[in-house]
Amino acid sequence: MIQSPAKLLKASRLKTRHLQLLLHLHEHRSVVRAADAADMTQPAASKLLSEMEHILGVPLFERHARGVEPTWYGQALIRRARSALSEIGRAHHEIEAMRSGRMGQAAIGTVVNPGTNLVPQAIAAVKRDFPDILIRVDMDYSRPLVAKLLSGQLDIVIGRILGPEGAGDLEFEPLADEPHSVIVRAGHPLTQRSEVTHADLLEYGWIMPPAASILRTRLDSMFLERGLAPPQNIIETASLPLIIHLLRYGDLLTALPAESVAPYIQTAQMQVLPIDLRVRMEFFGIIRRRDQQLSPGAECVLQALRATARNLYPAL
Repeated sequence: MIQSPAKLLKASRLKTRHLQLLLHLHEHRSVVRAADAADMTQPAASKLLSEMEHILGVPLFERHARGVEPTWYGQALIRRARSALSEIGRAHHEIEAMRSGRMGQAAIGTVVNPGTNLVPQAIAAVKRDFPDILIRVDMDYSRPLVAKLLSGQLDIVIGRILGPEGAGDLEFEPLADEPHSVIVRAGHPLTQRSEVTHADLLEYGWIMPPAASILRTRLDSMFLERGLAPPQNIIETASLPLIIHLLRYGDLLTALPAESVAPYIQTAQMQVLPIDLRVRMEFFGIIRRRDQQLSPGAECVLQALRATARNLYPAL
């Protein structure tokens, strides 16, 4: 089994320049092009690759006329190398933050619904007590966020684990589920109807999540299960601010948790259509890497997320 990045570096005597070359080889599939990208000669790159394979005792790349391809061993090391280099970079930034008088930093990823209530409230709580912590927030769908968590780009994700890839390296604390509703602007023609059918929803354009997302798959299935073709007049975006503005200035529809646009519903700028989509997502929760020791700044954010979640989701 491949060890954690820190143990691997210590046990194998691999150096940063080895890992950087490894990633260039993976990207370019050529020793010559990887050497150029790493700003070294081709013989030096070949020597470093041989050193890595000698240290680990396994072939990392297969050589052929067109270039190189990673072996199973190489693919395993590439995954860990990306995470290790990201952690080294983040450590550098954290040390610089401490040297400049800031306590530290935290990088958080979140899906839409908790990104509009849980995460902002938790960050506000952290900033009240620790104003010098630098907090970065990335809002997206779960799959790309979990990939960034596994590669070391994020400390914490508020989202879902949607597949087996990397699941063994993750810890998950469930928080709440997300029933979705059809959201439209106030005064939309469908708001004049006492009952709305799925066929009615196809009369208008839709704002949809990207095709690779689990929500998109479930929305398409919702129509197909009723003998209807999925919407063809669509705009794809994961940006909540853009979704809100598109809704406000047209007769488009979208499927969102009503909580994510609660201020607009409460001020009568948007409405929920009278139809039960029966589209629900798995519980979202706090996701972390098992082998990661959080920085003091990220630990503060984690505790604030847990405390805020207990107030927002009392059923926990």
